Amino acid sequence: MKIALDPTMYKHLPLKKMVDKAAELGYEYIELSPRDDFLPFYKYPRVDKAKIKEIKDACRDAGVQITSLLPMQHWAGPEEEDREAAVRNWKRCIEIAVELDVDLVNSEFTGHSDKPYKCEQMFMRSMEELMPIFEREGIKLDIQAHPFDFIERNHEAVDLIRGLDKDWINYFYSVPHTFFYDDGKGDIAAMLDYAGDKLTHINIADTYNHRASENLRYIVNPPGANVTVHQHLDIGQGEIDWDTLFSKLREMKFDGIATIAVFAWFDRADESSRFMLERVKRELLQTSAF
Repeated sequence: MKIALDPTMYKHLPLKKMVDKAAELGYEYIELSPRDDFLPFYKYPRVDKAKIKEIKDACRDAGVQITSLLPMQHWAGPEEEDREAAVRNWKRCIEIAVELDVDLVNSEFTGHSDKPYKCEQMFMRSMEELMPIFEREGIKLDIQAHPFDFIERNHEAVDLIRGLDKDWINYFYSVPHTFFYDDGKGDIAAMLDYAGDKLTHINIADTYNHRASENLRYIVNPPGANVTVHQHLDIGQGEIDWDTLFSKLREMKFDGIATIAVFAWFDRADESSRFMLERVKRELLQTSAF
């Protein structure tokens, strides 16, 4: 199993210093998530050959590997112009993965939760264009459901991924989205069982149950405003059942990628990142094949 750092809390650092920081914290792997000077959110990549060489050299020198790229594009957006731009951007992201010698990208379904039918059509249109390119270049894809995506629930996400019927397209379970995945029940064991052999990637952070206390765990003003809220906290700061999560992953002999994805503590990023790495190592590496 590979434990990676999502370096969002270090995206203010230059690329080389970001990689060096991951190594300093004890990480052997990073998941290269969006940053304005590399793969910005929903825009065309800001990467040339020099920048690719820069990060490859930095990783080699620091002894850190990139497990995956995380492009974020509106490939399921309800507007065709946005979808076309997203596909164009995705093609470049795949080229960058190849040039970085990274054989995996992960992303979200995107789209809008209030337009699920239209967004699924757009997503499938995008996949029809992109799947031949993924296959030609030998790049795998892991997809997560996300709050406000056109798919927010675990079972629906797994079902659609199975419907694509490609062994290189798999499911990414995001622990801080757990209470969106089954409408607040938080039955992690059942959801991971449902994913089964399609589960190859998780990210790890804590969160509160937004459905608890009659939907008043978060208070939003004005009441009923159309917002989607969740957190990415340190383990133990929210309401995830960590004993069940780790026990189930050990039972499944999970041997994919576990990404530390805490975003809430830029002011104590080093402390958080070290704590999370040690906890996940203690819980999961004892039975991992790696």
